[in-house]
Amino acid sequence: MRHATPLLAALSTLLLGACASTAAPRAPQAFAVEVPAVSHPQGETPQWWYRNGAAQAAANGAMSGKAKNVILFLGDGMSLTTVAAARILEGQRHGNPGEENLLSWERFPATAFSKTYNTDSQTPDSAGTMTAITTGVKTHMGAIGVSAGDRSDCADSLNKHALTWLQLADSAGMATGVVSTARLTHATPAATYAHSPDRNWENDTDLPENARAAGCQDIAQQLLSTSRYGRGPLVALGGGRGQFTTVNEQDPEYADKVGLRLDGRNLVAEWQAAHPQGAYVWNAEQLKAAAGAPALLGLFEPDHMQYELDRPKDPAGEPSLAELTRAAIATLSRHQEGYVLMVEGARIDHANHSGNAARALGDTIAMSDAVRAAVEASSAEDTLIIVTADHSHTLNFVGYPARGNAILGKVKDKGGEDGAGGLDLARDATGLPYTTLSYANGPGYTGASNRQPAGPKTFPHTPSSYEPAQGRPDLTHVDTEHLDYMQEALVPAKAESHGGEDVGIWARGPGSVAVRGTMEQNAIYHLIVQATPRLRERLCAQGTCNAQGVPVDLPQPASFERKAP
Repeated sequence: MRHATPLLAALSTLLLGACASTAAPRAPQAFAVEVPAVSHPQGETPQWWYRNGAAQAAANGAMSGKAKNVILFLGDGMSLTTVAAARILEGQRHGNPGEENLLSWERFPATAFSKTYNTDSQTPDSAGTMTAITTGVKTHMGAIGVSAGDRSDCADSLNKHALTWLQLADSAGMATGVVSTARLTHATPAATYAHSPDRNWENDTDLPENARAAGCQDIAQQLLSTSRYGRGPLVALGGGRGQFTTVNEQDPEYADKVGLRLDGRNLVAEWQAAHPQGAYVWNAEQLKAAAGAPALLGLFEPDHMQYELDRPKDPAGEPSLAELTRAAIATLSRHQEGYVLMVEGARIDHANHSGNAARALGDTIAMSDAVRAAVEASSAEDTLIIVTADHSHTLNFVGYPARGNAILGKVKDKGGEDGAGGLDLARDATGLPYTTLSYANGPGYTGASNRQPAGPKTFPHTPSSYEPAQGRPDLTHVDTEHLDYMQEALVPAKAESHGGEDVGIWARGPGSVAVRGTMEQNAIYHLIVQATPRLRERLCAQGTCNAQGVPVDLPQPASFERKAP
């Protein structure tokens, strides 16, 4: 037998070295957490939900994460169909066919699916879903920061407060922030800092007298009182000025508007007193001027902020979600102990409810810009970024449109699935054209309503009654790509509903390898706390961890409040 030549031996060594250098990274260490079998839904206690979520995250290797900072992006109502359509629209805006495009987070290496149901509903709402994400416990529809119970029972909810990871981070000495294009008291942002069995108790005028007597607080004032865990959010940027000011105070931007509070409390003034070096801002120029402030409160509209496509019309100048994100990260990243930040693209949901795909996709693209800004302002070495949605919507992407067909346009194909003809408008079985995007229900129903005549509807459309449609309208000469065109809806409704199917999770940074498979939505909380040593250690210090150091026991909020001197 011939001996290998020195050249062959050298080549073999090089090849082996090359194989070793391209080998897949070692899988993160998985930890097994025993979860008792229970009957569903009767046996699903808050402790069971918490431990079950912890088990999923630990089994996926989240405990191997070493994140210093965490940024969670929440696209409210951002269904997978919304993502796909927005991806194409963004590509088409740049003169490309669109299908080849990717939104910023779609380039992240880790992906998973999230099961979004509430404890009492197959198709969920934003309050119960965000509470699952912020507390690790699934709960009822409408719940803010409390475990499942009676939505109208304040007294019952007082013993069901659940610690959020924003409050946990505050207790651990980290900097915290909340950004949203909705009112800061709306369901998603509220679930990071407030506790209420009913999401609608946003200011004192919304709080029923019996709830007030039982000891519940309106959500707006809880933005200030959550400082009992540390400093409270050092950044809070969004809409909702009216929730924080009184009926005797004129809005600074709109002469015909005043605040909503009847209790005489100006919560903006109270925040300023608590943060004497901080900056309160309500327009884009003020936000830029406040760049060096140690704390930021920004309330840019009396109600929700503008849709991205309407934002340029704002008389005072309103910052984009990307600008809000950059400002938040710049402020929080000055803190060496690390930070956690929640950023919500809220109005994706509102536009879908309104049956107006153009604005829903526009705000999805705006969130993609914000995620890109966060990637540029942070490092994958120390910052975990997670992008997800709270729930889906009924937006449909249908027909056989040709490659590059305008996503907001009418379907043009080459003879349907067989592709046997020339490019032309596709037609339904009655000979009428139809759009690529439509809704299963909502205000785009083409029957006459008490607000608009029969035929295509124009945004905004908020009817209270309909007449049955007499067939479909002829869209041949209708501009379905117009900003205000409302996609047809099959079932008439004042507002389009949420959908119940899974939504996506995308992640990059320390601990992101644990984002995989199909997960219960409350496991996202556990991914965050397990992948962030400072959060994990704070939980363990209160005795909520098992022998392996996995936080498995539901934390009691009072144990994490600042001790009186």
